[in-house]
Order: sequence, then structure tokens, then C-alpha cells
Amino acid sequence: METDGRKAVRAMILGRVQGVWYRGWTVQTATAFGLSGWVRNRADGTVEALFAGPAGTVDRMLAACRRGPPAAVVTDIVVEPAPDPGDRPFEQRATV
Repeated sequence: METDGRKAVRAMILGRVQGVWYRGWTVQTATAFGLSGWVRNRADGTVEALFAGPAGTVDRMLAACRRGPPAAVVTDIVVEPAPDPGDRPFEQRATV
């Protein structure tokens, strides 16, 4: 969802994205970009993330997620609008 120039999206990242430091890379990259949100592994082998911040920065993060860390092989990213979690540090969450 976009409000006041902010954008919040939920992204499901598919491919070889577990066991390749994808979550750690996501935390580092999103933090460097100044984004709010979280990232977690899912039992189905995907990685799920919520990114919130300035619309252009969220779009840059999504583009970076298409590459991911060096050992990752991203085959697709499914993105949908999400509620904005507000301005809080980006975090890694437990697997669901």
C-alpha cells in the first residue's frame, strides 16, 4: 500500500533461497536502504518478506531481491500490497 510517498509490500521469493544466507543478506540490504519490515523462511522453501519505506527505495530492494546473495537462484518474486508496519528496524523472524 502507498501512503504519503511510502510503500509497503509483501514479497514471496521463490527458487534456491534457503540455506544460501538469503535472510541475512535481506536484513543487511534492507537496513542499508533504511527500510522497515521483516524477512523469514517458510516451510515450503520460499522466503517471505515485508518491505516498507519510500516507494523508490522499496522498488530498489525488490530489484536487488531478484539477484539476492551470490549462492541464491531466484526464479520468481510474487509481490502484493501490505499494511505499513511503521518506522521500525528491519528484522529477521522465525520460520513459519
